[in-house]
This record gives sequence, structure tokens and C-alpha cells, in this order.
Amino acid sequence: MENTLDARGLNCPLPILRTKKSLNGLQAGDTLKVVATDPGSLKDMVAFCSQTGNTLLSSQQAGDDFEFLIRKA
Repeated sequence: MENTLDARGLNCPLPILRTKKSLNGLQAGDTLKVVATDPGSLKDMVAFCSQTGNTLLSSQQAGDDFEFLIRKA
């Protein structure tokens, strides 16, 4: 099951805080797609996943958007 979090227009640290809150509501193994516009979210998502044990499956830029796919640990 994939869930989507629209964090466009939010600046650090809000995309990470919203991601954490969204992941808390998911089961282990579920995926969360996060769409953000903050360029800082690139390094923030890598660090967040590393620190929390979640898996960053992919990260890509699509126009002004940064898209991340995270699997909950």
C-alpha cells in the first residue's frame, strides 16, 4: 500500500516532521511517497531514513518537486 504526503511549499524542518508523523500511522513494510519543494529535503531525507532505520527506496527530482519513496521499518 502506498501513501502520499504532499509537503510542497514547506521549509525545513516541516517536511521531515510531517514525514515522521505520516510514517507513525503506517505498518512496517508500507511505503510513503513524499513530494517536497525544499531543496534541503534531499539531504534531510537521507539523514532521516538513516537515523530512523526506514529505507529510502528512491529519490528523484521532477521539475521543482523532489519525490522520495520511503519504506517503513
